[in-house]
Amino acid sequence: MRVLPNTETRTLEDRLSRSKSRPARAYVAQARVTGPEQHELESAARRQGKALSEWARDVLLREARHSSGDAVFTELIATRMLMVNLLKPLALGEKVSPAWITEAMTMVRKEKHKAAQEVMQQYTQAAGKE
Repeated sequence: MRVLPNTETRTLEDRLSRSKSRPARAYVAQARVTGPEQHELESAARRQGKALSEWARDVLLREARHSSGDAVFTELIATRMLMVNLLKPLALGEKVSPAWITEAMTMVRKEKHKAAQEVMQQYTQAAGKE
């Protein structure tokens, strides 16, 4: 394991006080990577000013705790759905009634989770092909 150079000097007392406030880390999670992947991981950790091990721990835990139904992403997709459904009739010069908008919003509310899962699946498949 490579430790990145620390830009600030920490005292031994400083380091020990941090470890006293959290449970001991006694287990190891590891993965085999290629040379270029190792370089990529080290670069990502360096950009955040962290040692690779600490950065990897943060990323692994964030992903493990991440809900597959990310609310922000789902609402972003819902907004996109509403805009697409609203822009088409407007672009065609059609009038959009308040009832039509209410109906569109109801449809978006019902379909947004499914649509968000489909979009995320598309991104996941595209990332797997790289």
